Amino acid sequence: MFWDRVAGVYDVFVNVINRKTHQKLKDIVVDLIEPSDTVLECACGTGLLSTVIAAKCGQLTATDFSQKMLKKAEKNCTVFHNVIFAQADITALPYPDSSFDKVVAANVIHLLDNPLTALSELNRVCKDDGILIIPTYMNQDSKGNTSSFAGAVGKAGADFKRQFTVENYRKFFQDAGYHDVKLLLADGRIPCAVAVMRKMRMKE
Repeated sequence: MFWDRVAGVYDVFVNVINRKTHQKLKDIVVDLIEPSDTVLECACGTGLLSTVIAAKCGQLTATDFSQKMLKKAEKNCTVFHNVIFAQADITALPYPDSSFDKVVAANVIHLLDNPLTALSELNRVCKDDGILIIPTYMNQDSKGNTSSFAGAVGKAGADFKRQFTVENYRKFFQDAGYHDVKLLLADGRIPCAVAVMRKMRMKE
């Protein structure tokens, strides 16, 4: 698996190559977390957001599909005692309905064959008054061209399934039925847009 192979060097991308974006991303996400929150984080990677979420929330369940990414995240979060790590598939989460106050899934939507299935699962496990927080890299420019970053990572094996701009990222959620979506931009070398929306209640 690509993500198992890059787990050992991913922190270089986080802390050096795209440091400005990731620092802003952490600032945005931590401002959305409350001390009483129970939080699910999907695609936690090596713990970029896990550290700031754990420092703020009541309880964090951090998941990833890659075992090697999880091991790195656990190592990066050793000072926190309110974190549970678990391997999980974002398209089939092993948690009951309405389990979490906040559900975070960073930089994964563009990698999925079935992003709407994943979105449905994130929505399902979020409490009725809860919030979905879904940051994703903007990997397409305003002219519709794939960014050099997306191209390079794709050639390396990450296989981006979707190319997003701020405009079509907002439309992705609106088309899925989220009409109150708010986008916050973490700008930098490879910018990231953070989609924030309330859980969409399913019709009876």
